[in-house]
Amino acid sequence: MKQSYVLSFSAQDKLGIVEMLSNTISSAQGNWLESAMSHLAGRFVGIVVVEITTEQVAILSAALKELQSQGIMISFEAYTDENAAIVELQSIEIELTGHDRPGIVTEIASVLAKHNANVEDLTTELVSGSMSAELLFKADIHATVTAGSDLDDLQEAIESIADDLMVDIIIE
Repeated sequence: MKQSYVLSFSAQDKLGIVEMLSNTISSAQGNWLESAMSHLAGRFVGIVVVEITTEQVAILSAALKELQSQGIMISFEAYTDENAAIVELQSIEIELTGHDRPGIVTEIASVLAKHNANVEDLTTELVSGSMSAELLFKADIHATVTAGSDLDDLQEAIESIADDLMVDIIIE
């Protein structure tokens, strides 16, 4: 029987990390289903969903532990969505721009949680302002909300975090 697993990793960036991971998964007869990876602060980090037979899991797990000796920190756990409620969801994209300050991600996350927006992808960066040298915080958020959610209320709540915060919500 096949089972899905989530493999997350972090390593000092160097050539060949994806090759090492893919060879390890392939050698254990696993199937690489989907992934997201990024270079951040000199590290290469990512998450991979792998499908593998229950007979091969121990082999893959042992091989992944061998990669840790090469400086790759790895977490490997079974993935199931059996308990996921069947609810009609709507995808939204949220684009934010405003002055940077400590706690802004916490405040945004709190508003999203209060409005039952499930963050599926979050990318943040600091950019130089076009009119000044001030750093601006930018976030691109892909989220899902229950179909029929009040997106105007969500937008107002995010905008209330700061006077200078510009928010665009795009319904997909």
